[in-house]
Amino acid sequence: MQLKTLLLSFTLGLLPVTVTAGSDHDHGHSHSQSPVNQETAKSNATEIVAALVKRNKLDNSWTATKATSVEKKTIKGNPEWQVLFVNDKITDAKKRKLYVFLTLGGDYIAANFTGK
Repeated sequence: MQLKTLLLSFTLGLLPVTVTAGSDHDHGHSHSQSPVNQETAKSNATEIVAALVKRNKLDNSWTATKATSVEKKTIKGNPEWQVLFVNDKITDAKKRKLYVFLTLGGDYIAANFTGK
C-alpha cells in the first residue's frame, strides 16, 4: 500500500464522516499549504471515495465511479475544490451525485449528496 494512501486512510479514520443528503460541511480550515492542481484534486477525491466505500459509508458501486468534474468554488467565503462523482447504479436520484470538497491544498473537508 502506498504511504500516501495509508496516511489518507488513517486520516479519514480519525475524521467523523457523514455522507447524507442534508449534511452541510464545516469551513473552519486553514489554507496554509500550496494549492494543488485539478488533477491532484481529482486523484485525492477518488482516494477519498474509495476510503468511504471501504468504511461502508458508500455503496460498493462508487468504487468504479470516475470524477465527472473538478471545479474551484467559493463556499461561505472560502475557496475550495469541489469534485463531482455521478453513479448511475444508484436508484435514489437524490443520491446519484456525490460531491467531495477539498481545501485548495488538496485536503479532505467533506462529502455529501447536495453540493452545498
